[in-house]
Amino acid sequence: MVMKSVILGAAAAVLLAGTALAQEIQPAVVYDLGGKNDKSFNEAAFIGAEKFKADTGIDYRDFEIQNDSQREQALRNFARRGANPVIAIGFLHANALTKVAKEFPDTQFAIVDEKVDLPNVRSIVFKEHEGSYIVGKLAAMASQSGKVGFVGGMDIQLIRKFACGYKQGVKETNADIEILENMTGSTGAAFNDPVKGGELAKSQIDRGADVIYHAAGATGLGVLQAAADAGKLGIGVDSNQNAVHPGKVLTSMLKRVDVAVEKAFTDAKDGNWTSGVYSLGLAEDGVDWALDDNNKALITDEMKAAVDQAKADIISGKIVVHDYMATESCPF
Repeated sequence: MVMKSVILGAAAAVLLAGTALAQEIQPAVVYDLGGKNDKSFNEAAFIGAEKFKADTGIDYRDFEIQNDSQREQALRNFARRGANPVIAIGFLHANALTKVAKEFPDTQFAIVDEKVDLPNVRSIVFKEHEGSYIVGKLAAMASQSGKVGFVGGMDIQLIRKFACGYKQGVKETNADIEILENMTGSTGAAFNDPVKGGELAKSQIDRGADVIYHAAGATGLGVLQAAADAGKLGIGVDSNQNAVHPGKVLTSMLKRVDVAVEKAFTDAKDGNWTSGVYSLGLAEDGVDWALDDNNKALITDEMKAAVDQAKADIISGKIVVHDYMATESCPF
């Protein structure tokens, strides 16, 4: 009886310890400019956090910055209040996170879209060029005018990585297609300017583009609106934006920030947290393209077969998609 009581007592202690561990997990998310309802990059992170909450019953805290000066303040406030892990959404948080992570070495941090080399930071990056190649192929096959467009947000290497992969997908499908390209601006505000996005898209449409891909966060909502208003096709990014204008969005390049956020929270909860760099592409289901009821009438069997083959070829290494960030150049 004594031995049985000891065993039961030990088992109860393990269960209580597990419960305590779960209660100690206090996840937090700091979004980038544009906020969690941008229908794109930030919203993908929000969806991942919500799924974690639904699956585990563990709530999280979040904050939507309104200007750049709030980045460091938000990260530090969460860390001071015991939040763990704390995830920063967007490369623009890198400097602030580097500083705060050093101040709180026992807190687990993560950042999406940038590499921060610290022992308590998980850096999550994506092979956006691979997903962009796929939607570039679809754009080339859908275009009737022989001209397609790209509208980026902030003019930085990361967004040119999207653009270059897209251009390669277009050109390797139809070398005769002309690609029109614009960036929205040179600061973080370029990701939160749908009016400017609409103006740039309209300009490209006026020059003949009939399919326009955006990698511009909330600015891209203006791109998709302009394309729909003109009877042309937009291509969404990050989240599935097909439903924003059903039948007018050819597809969306999915960047699974939702999966990355959910996994980071889950790893922390289960005691499986690791730092270092996570690079997610087609092979890791980190990027993809969206096919659903909103766009299925736009995607022919030939188009689907072509992109399915391209995906397989990229994963196998038969097709190598150029990574702009590796060379700071784009040959397409």
